[in-house]
Amino acid sequence: MAEIRNYTMNFGPQHPAAHGVLRLVLELDGEVIERADPHIGLLHRATEKLAEHKTYLQALPYMDRLDYVSMMCNEHAYCLAIERLLGIEIPLRAQYIRVMFDEITRILNHLLWIGSHSLDVGGMTTFLYAFREREDLFDVYEAVSGARMHAAYYRPGGVYRDLPDRMPQYAAQQTRNARAMQAMNENRQGTLLDFIDDFAQRFPGCVDDYETLLTENRIWKQRTVGIGVVAPERAIALGFTGPMLRGSGVPWDLRRKQPYEVYDRMVFDIPVGTNGDCYDRYLVRVEEMRQSNRIIKQCVDWLRANPGPVIVDDHKVAAPAREGMKLKMEDLIHHFKLFTEGMHVPPGEVYAAIEHPKGEFGVYIISDGANKPYRIKLRAPGFVHLAALDEMSRGHMIADAVAIIGTQDIVFGEIDR
Repeated sequence: MAEIRNYTMNFGPQHPAAHGVLRLVLELDGEVIERADPHIGLLHRATEKLAEHKTYLQALPYMDRLDYVSMMCNEHAYCLAIERLLGIEIPLRAQYIRVMFDEITRILNHLLWIGSHSLDVGGMTTFLYAFREREDLFDVYEAVSGARMHAAYYRPGGVYRDLPDRMPQYAAQQTRNARAMQAMNENRQGTLLDFIDDFAQRFPGCVDDYETLLTENRIWKQRTVGIGVVAPERAIALGFTGPMLRGSGVPWDLRRKQPYEVYDRMVFDIPVGTNGDCYDRYLVRVEEMRQSNRIIKQCVDWLRANPGPVIVDDHKVAAPAREGMKLKMEDLIHHFKLFTEGMHVPPGEVYAAIEHPKGEFGVYIISDGANKPYRIKLRAPGFVHLAALDEMSRGHMIADAVAIIGTQDIVFGEIDR
């Protein structure tokens, strides 16, 4: 009789955000997964070590490049940590702008997740739909910071600048006639807040489209229901956070449990799953998009009615205004010192965490009173989720490994750091 033995194979790359940076070794019995061994470190860029050799401000753009799908959320945790060390309170308008952009970023993240997750298991259309909406949100990023992805818009003490009064418009092209250009620029005639408001009005209909394609789709349910089940006790023991934890039925959300900025003023619901499988996590993230949209509308209404400063007036922390720097000697000195030597942060240690789209993203900083952090440690939510891949995929088929990687919403920038 022939000897039956397990065989080992390399799997992937499958997910668009694991493009050759996840080496997944599967031990198989036929087509059933006996063991999954994810190898990490192929995208390690020593972000934490680099940040120790840069001033606090110079290290900020590294944060965008951690989870490169949730750019401003990474910046937010870093800025919160520095502000707690400095003991400063940022202006209220800046807090509202940050909350609004956190939720825009959450929608950006979940749009990439829903598109790539459905693409992984064989549905092309959702991917194209989701990226249509991502374009509008990238335009918002670009209008406010000048960059479509790596914005570096949040600063210790507030945000880089106030929201612009006009929205960039599409210029005339040879390939499009005047009527087509007019239609494309129709919702760009007003301010940035008008454009965001217009997006928030039509976005629930877009989410309805995704749900029409997936929620009751027979193939989608066959690929996700009962796959990668994690019990609530195991989810807590494994260190899950975010939709991965809430999908298992644990109502834990830092925006509610440990509110930061102005989340305690916002009206929103926290979706929670019951079965802890891929399908429940899908439903949780889809509902999160709707709730983020609610928060964005509340922020837009408040920001329209309440002008004001968007960064602290302390020139040891925030740069003086451009006009002042050109006219006043003191402002020029402040500007020069801030961008060469950088701010000096009081000695101490701090941990600041936010409800990142993927879970709890935390920044732990030790300061020795210098202009650079003595030590930085980043708590990436995806790291613990990937560690559970073995447990989640054991006993499933090879095809189910694809669905499990998709449901974890993995991005390697933050895992390998």
